[in-house]
Amino acid sequence: MELNSLQTGSVRVLQLHGRFDAYETPKVTTWLDGNLRPENAQIVVNLKGVNFVDSTALSTLVQAMKRARQHQGDCKLCEVQQPVRIILELTRLDKAFEIFSDEATAMHSLSD
Repeated sequence: MELNSLQTGSVRVLQLHGRFDAYETPKVTTWLDGNLRPENAQIVVNLKGVNFVDSTALSTLVQAMKRARQHQGDCKLCEVQQPVRIILELTRLDKAFEIFSDEATAMHSLSD
């Protein structure tokens, strides 16, 4: 899996490409450990390039959201592909996360 990140203002964006599974979650966890701080707890995870997630990946996303909220921030998802959206719906995580159709809208929702 490939990870790209950028920051615009106070919002950090993590762009993922490839399978997001148990083998790949340590990379994401390492990124979160290095980028999710009390002073910088606004995260957007762009899943445009992800067509598969497993339970470990879902757990990692939930942990990111919980950690961000502990620091008065939030974690939003964007550009979720249909196979991943189905998994989010089946697990009802689509109710826990705000999901945006594009990265700019997700970033704007956090910068208000």
